[in-house]
Amino acid sequence: MLYTLFEYLREQFNLSGAGLFQYITFRAGMAILFSLLISLVFGKKLIDFLRKKQIGETVRDLGLEGEDQKKGTPTMGGIIILCSILIPTLLFAKVSNVYIWMMILSTIWLGVIGFIDDYIKVFKKDKEGLKGRFKILGQVGLGCIIGLTMFYHQDVVISKRVDSMGERNITYKTEKVMSTQPTEQYNEQGDKLHYERIHAPVTSVPFLKNHELDYGAIAHFFGEKTVPWLTPIIYVLLVIFIITAVSNGVNLSDGIDGLATGTSAIAALGIGVFAYLSGNYIFATYLNIMHIPNLGELTIFIAAFVGACIGFLWYNAYPAQVFMGDTGSLALGGILAALAIVIRKELLLPIICGVFLVENLSVIVQVAYFKYTKKKYGEGRRILKMSPLHHHYQLSGYHESKIVTRFWIVGILLVVLSIISMKVQ
Repeated sequence: MLYTLFEYLREQFNLSGAGLFQYITFRAGMAILFSLLISLVFGKKLIDFLRKKQIGETVRDLGLEGEDQKKGTPTMGGIIILCSILIPTLLFAKVSNVYIWMMILSTIWLGVIGFIDDYIKVFKKDKEGLKGRFKILGQVGLGCIIGLTMFYHQDVVISKRVDSMGERNITYKTEKVMSTQPTEQYNEQGDKLHYERIHAPVTSVPFLKNHELDYGAIAHFFGEKTVPWLTPIIYVLLVIFIITAVSNGVNLSDGIDGLATGTSAIAALGIGVFAYLSGNYIFATYLNIMHIPNLGELTIFIAAFVGACIGFLWYNAYPAQVFMGDTGSLALGGILAALAIVIRKELLLPIICGVFLVENLSVIVQVAYFKYTKKKYGEGRRILKMSPLHHHYQLSGYHESKIVTRFWIVGILLVVLSIISMKVQ
């Protein structure tokens, strides 16, 4: 909104300083500041309101230290995060940008699902909350929308170089040239290069020199004739799986104070680096990564996301004054997954979101091993003292703050490793 306003003022009245809004870095900085202020100011008011209405967390008796102290802590604090993301984004980003509105949709969509789940738990006194099948259905619905938009929307394009003879290498029937005239760019040696905007279902493969993977290649494995209709099915199913897995991974990690929030902020910072570099032709060319036109605008949303998480940590760090609930955790995970898909770095998610992946796997392995041993020996056995993994460390005698800090450190190391992948090609 403000971008459009100041652009109008600059063009019509030559307003001094209005040109600042043309710079992504300025608007990203403003977005993170506004999200911090909103979360800090609005957060305090919401916590007081939740306490007044006695909207507190019902804690299951798991035999963990400090459980009793958490009972009655205000929940549904994810509303703070959602507002702190959406308001700065609407103010400072180009809302007409296809990537921005996909992220706004993801935030609202999963936020509503999480809110319904928390509402049932708190007001209907049903500890199970929203039935699991309805959560999955909501995640699948969002996955379908994101997947189909990425596959079919005409503004979702990448830049591809055209050689000196004007020829391009299109290997599968999934690529479509969207520009009538090639765009001229110059490399660092001053050579003129020609690029076209291509609509294609491709992603980046980390640590490989020829690092682009066309999903049409997977469909081509089943026969050339299957490529046109099988490729979108494969792509959408993968998007659904990623959004569901990461969203649930963050939800599982939201078990001790500050873990999910801090780790999400760290992962988003890593994704933000990729978004900014991939959206800038000069950086993308120098680093030999995929250039995605108009992607830089996503930096504003990511800045608001990081600011919202850091601001929420003011109240959510140990000892927590408020819990985010599913309102926040489902949305955070879905946003991270959608961001990775949009910037075509979904294959890096196991590294960037490695903490959430391990949390997910710890539950899967624990349940599978318990069922296997119960069937084989007549008595279920466990690999971990308790799953998810952070509860195992709690029962092993580690304090919450130490567990959270160490998980954050691991998250930082994983993000650094993912950024290094840009040069290890």
